[in-house]
Amino acid sequence: MRSINKEEQQDIEEQIKIIRKGAAEIISEEDLREKLVAAKVKNRPLIVKLGLDPSAPDIHLGHTVVLRKIKQLQELGHQAVIIIGDFTAKIGDPTGKSKTRKPLSEEEVRMNAETYTDQIFKIIDPTKATVRFNSEWLSKLNFEEVIQLASSTTVARLLERDDFQGRFRRNESIGLHEFFYPLMQAYDSVEIEADIELGGTDQTFNILMGRNLQSSMGKSRQIALFMPILEGLDGVEKMSKSLGNYIGIFEPAEVMFKKVMEIPDHLILRYFELVTDEHPDRIAELKTQMEEGRNPRDLKLELARIITNLYHSEAEAMKAEEYFHAVFQRGEIPEHMPEIKIPAASNTLMDIIPFLLKHGIIPSGSEFRRLVKQGGVQVNLKKLETVDEIFTEEQLVMRIGKKKFVRIIFV
Repeated sequence: MRSINKEEQQDIEEQIKIIRKGAAEIISEEDLREKLVAAKVKNRPLIVKLGLDPSAPDIHLGHTVVLRKIKQLQELGHQAVIIIGDFTAKIGDPTGKSKTRKPLSEEEVRMNAETYTDQIFKIIDPTKATVRFNSEWLSKLNFEEVIQLASSTTVARLLERDDFQGRFRRNESIGLHEFFYPLMQAYDSVEIEADIELGGTDQTFNILMGRNLQSSMGKSRQIALFMPILEGLDGVEKMSKSLGNYIGIFEPAEVMFKKVMEIPDHLILRYFELVTDEHPDRIAELKTQMEEGRNPRDLKLELARIITNLYHSEAEAMKAEEYFHAVFQRGEIPEHMPEIKIPAASNTLMDIIPFLLKHGIIPSGSEFRRLVKQGGVQVNLKKLETVDEIFTEEQLVMRIGKKKFVRIIFV
């Protein structure tokens, strides 16, 4: 193998800097350097594996932490292999679960997989990615091969997983088939000859199992690249739709921009690291600026612009910022807001309430009526005094509470 020159060495160190950005742990960085050198000498990309469970197809910023790292690796010239766990989904990954997860049907897996790939290609480059289904190889293993696979580890090793360990201590049932989940996921790494596998820190056991299985089967061990779990808007719990502390990647630009502005100051740099593609040197500059007293609000505005622009056009991101300044800083009526068309005959406030409910503008009619009585609803900058109001205008701009606007058009 030829040696690399100084320019190539500098490129490798630059790659490591970018790969290291935001990572919780790399096992191991020295192995990573060796793989990058070998790839440079052989003029080939590294194979970067990401395994996806097709049971959770609704992506928010927390899910994009790993996906953005995949994109950064693609931009460095490497090839992503996205493995949809259609075969393993029939077992169900017990990670973090106190009970066996219900297996998915083939139809559920197919529909979720289509939804998932549509979403991830909003982030990663589809021209530098291959999507594979692990049923391609796992469904072809015969029983002898399954036994050989099972012989590569021990029950004691599998019981090191926190979820299995906890259930075993509590005398809760563990299906024998569940032990095969990490083994099958590890076999995916053998099959595609993965050089790097990415995952959250909650996937540590499974990813290291792939590294060990490759070694036991005479293959080069993959690099385990673990990304941290992103805290949500509350700054404490991990981002989750069920907790309501999330930023969805398909939310309107105005909503996304506003939500980014709500993150706690202590998470500004963490969000820059984990959910943007900003270079590590730029993040170091921002850290210095923060330490020297730059207003966190200015940093947050920059972050909101960047994140919103990742998922919306530049024009939409600019309008979202204008909306934020107008509504949340100057208290003006925004130029852009949701519009509802209502039959002209439905010109009383009581007539309008069902339409507000239907379009998700208000959570309940009773809460809206209570807000009216408290003086919290305005129409065309005039405070409503009663729920019996009758309107004669062709259009209304309704302000509900301090921050929500809707344009009502009578047709």
